[in-house]
Amino acid sequence: MKNTKKNIIPVIAVLVLIVIIILFMLLGRLIEKYTPSKEHQELSEYYGLASDDSVALIFNNEVLSVQGRLIDGNVYLDFETVHDKINSRFFWDANENKLLYTTATDLISADAESTTYYVTKDARTLDHTIVKADASTAYIAIDFVKQYSDFDYTVYDQPNRVVLTNQWGDYNTAPVKKSTELRYQGGIKSPILADLAKGTVLTVLEPDETWTKVMTEDGIIGYVKTKALGSTSTATRTSDYTAEEFSHIKKDFSINLGWHQVTNSSANANIANVLSNTKGLNVISPTWFYLKDTNGGIGSLASSDYVNYCHQNNIEVWALVSNFGAKDQGLESPDTTQVLTYSSRRESLINNLISAAIQYKLDGINVDFESLDPSIGDSYIQFIRELSLKCANNGIVLSVDNYPPTAYTAFYNRSEQAVFADYVILMGYDEHYAGSEEAGSVASIGFVNQGVADTLQSVPADQLILGMPFYTRVWSETPVSDDGAAVSTTEDTSDSDTLYELDCYSAGMKEVQNLISTNGAVPVWSDTDGQYYVEYINGGVTYKIWVEDATSLEEKLKVMQSNQLAGGAFWKLGLEDPAVWDTIIKYIN
Repeated sequence: MKNTKKNIIPVIAVLVLIVIIILFMLLGRLIEKYTPSKEHQELSEYYGLASDDSVALIFNNEVLSVQGRLIDGNVYLDFETVHDKINSRFFWDANENKLLYTTATDLISADAESTTYYVTKDARTLDHTIVKADASTAYIAIDFVKQYSDFDYTVYDQPNRVVLTNQWGDYNTAPVKKSTELRYQGGIKSPILADLAKGTVLTVLEPDETWTKVMTEDGIIGYVKTKALGSTSTATRTSDYTAEEFSHIKKDFSINLGWHQVTNSSANANIANVLSNTKGLNVISPTWFYLKDTNGGIGSLASSDYVNYCHQNNIEVWALVSNFGAKDQGLESPDTTQVLTYSSRRESLINNLISAAIQYKLDGINVDFESLDPSIGDSYIQFIRELSLKCANNGIVLSVDNYPPTAYTAFYNRSEQAVFADYVILMGYDEHYAGSEEAGSVASIGFVNQGVADTLQSVPADQLILGMPFYTRVWSETPVSDDGAAVSTTEDTSDSDTLYELDCYSAGMKEVQNLISTNGAVPVWSDTDGQYYVEYINGGVTYKIWVEDATSLEEKLKVMQSNQLAGGAFWKLGLEDPAVWDTIIKYIN
């Protein structure tokens, strides 16, 4: 029995020892779990700084993935950051290594690697290079950007960083009640970014019951224990920037504009006849100018006699410039991209237009650049900015034609157009067009209403002119077999499964009325479309027409009037029934 007891004692001792070891291990883990980490993370690592000349950018309480550069002691921001986050009016011409900025009265320009910049023709200098360029982007001196932009910044070192903001107004702050740590993430095991002394005031970004996201004054963003913070209070950030005031040439009458398509010089002699069929017209826009080459040259069909005759009849001439070329003369349009993306070519184009406007005593220029590639949106709007300055200096009205807003056409930047141009014209037509998948109206009232409402989100009503059509499209549905061959007109095509070939052509108001009369068709009013609809069969082909006439035009004029727009424009003179002018002058007089 004694031997048995002696044998048990060592076993018990081992078990006790094991329990003690386990307890110590558990205690160690508990201690480790609840003991705050003392590890400090290097701020250069936190900001991801790759080199000594890299500068972290903290913009509106967020560390950006892109970085600035420190060159000869000066901070530079990459062009994309400047354009996308601070001031989109800066324009970088990568083809000619030139930085541009357009004010209400001047074009600011600076060549890469230069300390000199120009305010129009007035040379000025900085004590350091304004723009540094490499193969991928341009870097702009931050103090140069500040001259023309509404933002504040503070530069810090060790490591290099800049805290920037353009958010003004109230924000929340809280003081540190006692010394604590700012950690990379919420939790005591997260690395320490900064040791915070009692009284340090932090910007509160995301309040929480346990860990609050904050930012220090010098741009370190992390988390502190919520219980370490004092009471939240409100601070206010104000701007010392004075915004520019832009002026426009505004007419003291409602615009009643007709586009006059001129395809050759001899057509100008018909102006008296064209005007004799109108009433109340106070602006005419002949399609005189077009891009001729990629150097900014323009083709011209302008006529002094035409202008003089219009002026004698109290009608202003806003000549249209297009990027279509002169297709009626067998001349295709040059590549618009090649013109607009080079500053010297844009300047040549603008100078040529202004020179022609002065030569022919034009009252205005109407820009109609269509089917642009979205990639040149910035170049296009820079063209409008630069053209507006020279138009304003010469008392020339600048108007710009636009599609109804869509996501795809957002790059036309209608809000910026409205800042620089005098009038923005909404081309409220071509809802359905040659190439559409289905037949439909050129300008249903719903389409027009939506186009106006969407455009007014970007353009003031007193600058917006509603473009309306004097034409429609005659749609034809020709029966075809499965293999695409035409079906005999004697065959029964009433089956809903019959295949059709869809086609259309444009027709003026009188031509449409003749078609309706000749085919004995009966127009039916459509409240949905705000116009009459006609359908008839001729030779086995089904024709569909959404009629544009005085009645449909009046519905569109009501939209113009109810929204207090600057006026109306009509494409194109010669396609209208002269009787529509009696309707037009009821709304534009």
